[in-house]
Amino acid sequence: MTEYVISGIPLPLDAPAEEAVAVAAKKLRRAGVRAEKLSLYRRSVDARDKKDIRLVYAVRFATAGTLKKETEQKLRLSRLSAEPLRLVRGSAAMPARPVVVGMGPCGMFAALLLAENGYRPLLIERGDDVENRVRTVERFIEQGTLDADCNIQFGAGGAGTFSDGKLVTRISDSRCAYVLEKLHALGAPDEILTMAKPHIGTDILRGVVANVARRITECGGEILYRTTLLDLGSVEHGVRRLVTSRGEVAASVTVLAIGHSARDTYSMLLDRGCTVTPKDFSVGMRIEHLKSDIDRALYGDFAGHKALPYAEYNLSYNTKARGVYTFCMCPGGEVVAGASEHGGLCVNGMSAYARNGRNSNSAVCISVYRSDYGDSPRAAIEFQRTLERAAFTAGGSDYSAPVCTVGDFLSDRACTALGAVQPTYRGGKVRGANLRALFPKELGDTLAAGLVDFGRKIQGFDAPHALLSGVETRTSAPLRLQRGDDLTMLGESDIYPGGEGAGYAGGITSAAVDGVRIAEKIIARFKPFG
Repeated sequence: MTEYVISGIPLPLDAPAEEAVAVAAKKLRRAGVRAEKLSLYRRSVDARDKKDIRLVYAVRFATAGTLKKETEQKLRLSRLSAEPLRLVRGSAAMPARPVVVGMGPCGMFAALLLAENGYRPLLIERGDDVENRVRTVERFIEQGTLDADCNIQFGAGGAGTFSDGKLVTRISDSRCAYVLEKLHALGAPDEILTMAKPHIGTDILRGVVANVARRITECGGEILYRTTLLDLGSVEHGVRRLVTSRGEVAASVTVLAIGHSARDTYSMLLDRGCTVTPKDFSVGMRIEHLKSDIDRALYGDFAGHKALPYAEYNLSYNTKARGVYTFCMCPGGEVVAGASEHGGLCVNGMSAYARNGRNSNSAVCISVYRSDYGDSPRAAIEFQRTLERAAFTAGGSDYSAPVCTVGDFLSDRACTALGAVQPTYRGGKVRGANLRALFPKELGDTLAAGLVDFGRKIQGFDAPHALLSGVETRTSAPLRLQRGDDLTMLGESDIYPGGEGAGYAGGITSAAVDGVRIAEKIIARFKPFG
């Protein structure tokens, strides 16, 4: 049997989802296709015509053999390539356990696949487990007491644990289906398997992360929290002696899934002469609107319809020099404190599964090129730090966020007064500032032009009362840990850099997929440990 998806089945908002399956079955019968096992596969919203908003479905089915190309094209069919992972088993002996550094999506999925196949990995994470991490972050939100090792960036689940839990990805890889199915099996909601823009929500994602940790240990793995990698150590007889804050750890292979904020680890790798190259990245701000205003702007009179998800957008503006874009849109969410270094402040966005907050927010980011900061890894990190320190000072040096309205930003002035959009950051712990002045002039001016352009695309986006918080600096890693086709670090055949922190992913799903790919390489090379 071959599995296909038939796409492009639009239905009115009030039509039951099951009707899409009936429509698909009818189309396939008319075309002479004998289909079996029909089921919903994807659902998206077509809001291009605000007077006739539709839900657009895709339906999955199976049929004997393969269909002719003409039939596939006529019916808008795509063949499903998602298959169970087909692991190749290696024969080399493993004198010590594999060690995974970092418990973000890449590290979790690498450790999970290794554990489920008998490799008994040791996973080390500088932050804490989910329960203790949540308490630490809540204390920071309430009191402004930063724990540099356990915060919104570090701890079980990585930075994604305090986010919207978005699973959308631009990569085309059959492992994406594996990741979604595994997350679903470990507690993520059913709709992540069918929604075109799936999300888990930070509240549910925390439980999923705890279940992943439990599964790893049930399968023979071990997790050491509050354990920081200090040095790669030395290698003797195929065993590397990693230096950690808890002493030496023996490793046959090491997966470096350190995340994009592990600047001390970056510095250690640079000091050791590892092949680390700078890359382009982005910086910007968080913008907040009333969720009801965004829904009305995108859905018109259908805003609030029970069949519609809260409205999302994805905007871009390009000059000949650089681009401005929105990123990580969180309907009904809040702006959160992403600081991980004393004396520096950065922001991010987060929302619960229900997305039922008053405001919607997203990052508004601008491209930063290597020529902007000096084209070296250390200069890239310093560029981020300089912005974060300026934001910390502008916010009053107590981790309050500097804010201003869009009207103030466009006028290049300090915040005059807040309007209808009230800040969600740390329960309103903000300070008025001139956010535009925090950025180099070209970046600030181009961000302003981007806001005006977005206002042409979404009515009210650049409304004077919309709220901006700064700064957003951790959209991606500013450097890349170079690796070869076998996914090992150049010059280090036992080190596997991966995920966002290594410069090879851009979100939960793509980072998890990279972790799966690395685990596959290790499994194809070695026999299980022990």
